[in-house]
Amino acid sequence: MPIILYSYFRSSAAYRVRIALNLKNIDYEIRPIHLLKNGGEQFNADYLALNPQGRVPVLVVEDKVLTQSSAIIEYLEETYPTPPLLPANAVGRAYVRSITQIISCDIHPLNNLRVLAYLKGSVKEDGFEQGWRIHWIQEGFVAIEQLMQKNDYRGRFCFGDTPGMGDTFLIPQVYNALRFGCEMSSFPLISGIYENCLQEIAFSNAAPENQPDAES
Repeated sequence: MPIILYSYFRSSAAYRVRIALNLKNIDYEIRPIHLLKNGGEQFNADYLALNPQGRVPVLVVEDKVLTQSSAIIEYLEETYPTPPLLPANAVGRAYVRSITQIISCDIHPLNNLRVLAYLKGSVKEDGFEQGWRIHWIQEGFVAIEQLMQKNDYRGRFCFGDTPGMGDTFLIPQVYNALRFGCEMSSFPLISGIYENCLQEIAFSNAAPENQPDAES
C-alpha cells in the first residue's frame, strides 16, 4: 500500500514533509487538496473525516492517519532512521528543534490562512496583510540568524554539511518570505543555506512549482 501525502503545493507545512520524505528516499503518492478553490477542499466532509482540523498535510501510512508536519517528520525520523535528519547528540538535536520551533510555533501560525482570514474581517487598512506577514517573518528570521551566528553548528546547511530537519522547516519559510517580498539582505546565513538547499534534488523536487497541483 503506497504512502499517501495530502498536500497543497503552496502550503509550507506540506512542503516540509515533502522535503523530509525526499531526503529519506521514501516513495509516496500526492493527493492534492486545494486550500482556496470552492471555499477550500480541506473543508469537504471526506477530508475532515481524515483530519478534523481541515488542514494539510496529512500522511497516510498503512491506514494510519498522521497530521501536523512536525509530528509527521518526527515519525519519519523514528521509523525511517536512515539517513538521519537529526544530529546524533542531544544538544545538537535541541539546537535543530529550536530552529524548527521558531518557524512552526512563532512565524507560521501567525501567517496561515485561518489567521489572515480572521484579520481581514477585522482590519480594513490597505496593505495590512502584506505588512503583517513580513513583520512576523523578519522577527523570526532575526532570531534564527542570531542563533546561527552564536553557534558553530552550521555548515552548508542548518547543522553541518548534511541537510536535515532544520532545513526542512527553513527552506519553505524562506520561499514564503521571498514570495511576499521580504528583504533578505539582513539574513546572509539563512540566505546561504537556502541557496545550498536549492542545489539538492530532494529540495528541488519538493518545491511548489514542481508539484502536480502547481499553479502559476
